[in-house]
Amino acid sequence: MRIACRKLSRCVETTTSLTVAAAVLVNSHTRIFALGPTQTPQAIHSHSLEKGPSMTIHAHGPFDVKVIPQPPEDESGGSTLGRMLLDKHFHGDLEAASKGQMLTGMTAVKGSGAYVAIEHVTGTLNGRSGSFILQHLGLMVRGVPQLNVAVVPDSGTGELTGIAGTMNIIIADGKHSYDFAYSLPDD
Repeated sequence: MRIACRKLSRCVETTTSLTVAAAVLVNSHTRIFALGPTQTPQAIHSHSLEKGPSMTIHAHGPFDVKVIPQPPEDESGGSTLGRMLLDKHFHGDLEAASKGQMLTGMTAVKGSGAYVAIEHVTGTLNGRSGSFILQHLGLMVRGVPQLNVAVVPDSGTGELTGIAGTMNIIIADGKHSYDFAYSLPDD
């Protein structure tokens, strides 16, 4: 897909992956932001749950995403901010759809920038139905990527109430997949 950006001269042709699109916008290279599940912020795991103790489970599978560029809200002076809508479909252990929004910011230094995104995921996770919110924080510091995708505390509904965890996004051979390290309170 071609990302049509007014006054964002560094927008280039990219795949439909959220992280690749963000990386391309801030770095003009197809790079992946990734943090492994061992780099989960402590606050996510120490979040108190009303039900019993839980253990970490990994869910895996492919996903597809459409990134839909939106016109900039401020068209003055060569803005370096971008805004996009997200339409994502997860398959495998997480059978779900998500809708979200992403904001990007580019700097004058090549290879440095950032993106943030929020997506609301609805479907089934290993047979349990409900929804939750994922928060993305991606940074590129002079070509060195960092990404943290975490479940927003207390955002789980239905059978996913009390969910906590992080998602690692993987791109290999042009295909997109996830490793979702999560926990749910015991019933």
